[in-house]
Formats: sequence, structure tokens, C-alpha cells
Amino acid sequence: MHHHQHTIHKHSHHTVWDNSIEPIQSVKPGESVHFEVHDASGGQLSAKSTAQDVANMDFSKVNPVTGPIYIEGAEPGDTLEVEIEHFGTMSWGWTAVIPGFGLLSDQFPDPHLKIWDLSGQQTAQFTDGIEIPTKPFPGTIGVALPETGPHSLVPPRHNGGNMDIRHLTKGTRLLLPVWVAGALFSVGDTHAAQGDGEVCGTAIEAPMEIQLKFKLHKGKSIQEPRFITPGPLTTDLDEQGYYVTTGHSDDLMTASKKAVEYMIEHLGETYGLSDVDAYTLSSVAVDLKISEIVDVPNYLVSAYLPQKVFK
Repeated sequence: MHHHQHTIHKHSHHTVWDNSIEPIQSVKPGESVHFEVHDASGGQLSAKSTAQDVANMDFSKVNPVTGPIYIEGAEPGDTLEVEIEHFGTMSWGWTAVIPGFGLLSDQFPDPHLKIWDLSGQQTAQFTDGIEIPTKPFPGTIGVALPETGPHSLVPPRHNGGNMDIRHLTKGTRLLLPVWVAGALFSVGDTHAAQGDGEVCGTAIEAPMEIQLKFKLHKGKSIQEPRFITPGPLTTDLDEQGYYVTTGHSDDLMTASKKAVEYMIEHLGETYGLSDVDAYTLSSVAVDLKISEIVDVPNYLVSAYLPQKVFK
């Protein structure tokens, strides 16, 4: 039986989580929905933008999400399953260092912007000899919060939101707790590629289309999101091994910063990258992992750089 294909246009978007926002469409479980998604700047940046445009960005307009849509039959205490079915084509993207934002914001106070050509679809060129395999996913995906009033879209929360989980790629099934009637689901902030941690504050931010399918698990409740991947995570990156830096501290944040600082050092010494380019590259290609968290008082964080990005 052929289901009607719903398309949610990008003018139907919002810039805060607020459970009083009226849904723009109602869909039944089992239906697929096609969303047109803005980039995280909400159209403030273009393929012709410069670092000055980053400095001038209005933060109240960032991270718009398309929606909300009402899932028929969804009630508080249910779990909403969202299957990521398909992504549309990409044309361009951006990665920025935004003053005051990012893991090493105190060391990188100036705005910086990298514009990417994504028309090749499979890879995006960083510089001569450095190419990032693209693997699209939505950075922000979630449902309305139980708490009333407006809530910023910037931090992740118990409704999902701006989780920036780079493994929410095609075929992954995301489980979200339902807090309000109809769930009030929205999605946005699509990325062409990112490393785990998104350390400079942005990924390859790119407008694109995404198709999602909804399923309802009645009376099964979870407190925070979970997801199931369809197979191995990074087979495309694993094949040439990794260069890994480590950082230790009695504070996880400091350990993370140290691991990234050492990676920036390695990228500069080995490939001649400037500090800001190395920081930007780390955000889109390097994976942070908590290697060890039990041997008090120090934690160990490792930063994994896939050698495959170097031609």
C-alpha cells in the first residue's frame, strides 16, 4: 500500500524548544516524512561568506529546526522510534570557529571560516591532499520538552536536541522519550561530516533534505535518547589506521583539551597546518574517546585521527 509522502518545508521552523508551539503537520506511525533542513546558521552564512560574517552572526537565529510534527497516538511515557531513511544531495557547507564557543575557545578568540564544496557528495576537500569522507546526519533531532516555556536549542537535553551524534547516519534508529501528546518532533542542523566531540564547535554544517520514518512503542518509557546503528560505525575510516594523542587530568574537560592540543601540535608539525586549520580539521575528522575513567584521580581522553583523510 502506498503511503502519502509528507514534505515539511524549511520555512516551517522554530528556534527554541517550546511545547506550546503548534504542530504544522500530523502523521501516523509507519509514515515517512521528508524534511527540508536549514544549516545551523539559519541561512546567515552562504558559500560566499567570510570570517567577518561569523563575527556578525545573530545567535538567537542559530540551529533552527524544521517542525514540529504531531505523531498520532504518541503520549507521555511512550518511546518514539525515528528511522533515518535517506538524505538528499548536498551542495556546500561551512565550518567555523565562533568567538567564545568551542572546546579551546580561550586559545582561539578570533572568528574563522572554512567553506566546503560538497558537490562531489562522497568526499569534501579540506586542503590539497586532505579529504574528508562525507557521512550526513542530523545534528539536532528531538521532541518537545515536558517543561513549559522556551528553552535554547544549543545544548542537548533529555528530549534529544542538539546531540551532534555523528553515528545517526542512514539506517540508524533513534529512540526518543515522549514527554507531551503527539511528541512534537523536529529536526535540523544537518552535517556532512564531523568527528566525535565536534571540538571547534561546528561540523561541516550544510543545508540538506532528510527522510525519516516514525514508529511508536506504546507504554515503553526511557529517560534519555538511545540509538541502534545498522552495522559497523566507521569502516570507511578504519582501513588506514589512526594517529592518536592522549591527555590526562583529574578533570575530564581538561583531559579532552590536552588531547586536542597535542593533536593540533601533531597536525602542524606533520602537515604544516596552522593552529586554527588544525583545530577546524580536528572538529570534522578527529574522534574523542574516554579511554579510561576509573583510575582515580586521573581520567584519560584520547583523540583519534584517521590517516585515511591524507592523500
